[in-house]
Amino acid sequence: MSSPQSYRPQVSNDLSGRVALVTGGGTGIGLMISQGLAAAGAKVYITGRRLEVLEKVAAGWDKQIGGQILALQTDVTDKASIASTKKYIEEKEGKLHILVNNAGQTGPRSPFLSDPSAPENRNAESVGMSLFNNESFEGWAEHYTINSASIFFVTNAFLGLLAKGSEDEAGYWSSVINITSISGVIKLAQEHFCYNSAKAAATHLTKMFSTELALKNIPVRVNSIAPGIYASEMTLDEIKPEQVDQVGKGVQAVPSKRAGTGQEMAGTVVYLVSRAGGYVHGQEIIIDGGYTAVNPSTI
Repeated sequence: MSSPQSYRPQVSNDLSGRVALVTGGGTGIGLMISQGLAAAGAKVYITGRRLEVLEKVAAGWDKQIGGQILALQTDVTDKASIASTKKYIEEKEGKLHILVNNAGQTGPRSPFLSDPSAPENRNAESVGMSLFNNESFEGWAEHYTINSASIFFVTNAFLGLLAKGSEDEAGYWSSVINITSISGVIKLAQEHFCYNSAKAAATHLTKMFSTELALKNIPVRVNSIAPGIYASEMTLDEIKPEQVDQVGKGVQAVPSKRAGTGQEMAGTVVYLVSRAGGYVHGQEIIIDGGYTAVNPSTI
């Protein structure tokens, strides 16, 4: 039976001694996550294409809070870059406990979808041909590469190191968290069919990874988090209450009437990768202020 001390939040959520890698960890939601993991005691490597952005974040981290944040330039759409990053972590740490697949972008958009009076929405022919002409196979392929395929390649590259991390403490497995989106479960296009379908693919990748690893007795947990309206480079640097529904583009307003906070995002990740969330496998936690409760979705 667990000791009374193990039920204290500061014990069950403590990430001291854990090594984490957060893709796209220098801005927006990735930054919220990186700082939350470090504050909980983890050593956090943040990756991205723009080294100067990563280094600024790392240099600005107050180590008195706890943990560490280290910059590591990586392109998650390039296998050689992923392999190079894996080799670096292997040489420096020899293992990995936490992988957060967060890197992503918005992709092709068709803004006229949200404007009932737009001429493109006049009839079936105009809607269909406007979407056909406005977007491209190349745009869709590029978007799927970063928003879903990168999860496949990055996770597989680090799988051996994650399994190695699970050897540190019996029953305390390493963890993969895929940052998806409510757009992957919402049946509205929200002006971007491509983004929403790619995020749905990321959600299903989470479930497939969890099942395949379990069947192969690989001690790595895989879960995902689907954020609702959060400030980021893909939305706005700051989202005021009156802007929430403009960003969400739902048919009903967000019940919480505000954007999500960094504390809520980071706290959800810390829960899933810590001892507190150690019994969670193959699940997606939606943190959306009630968006999916009042808008058409697949859940």
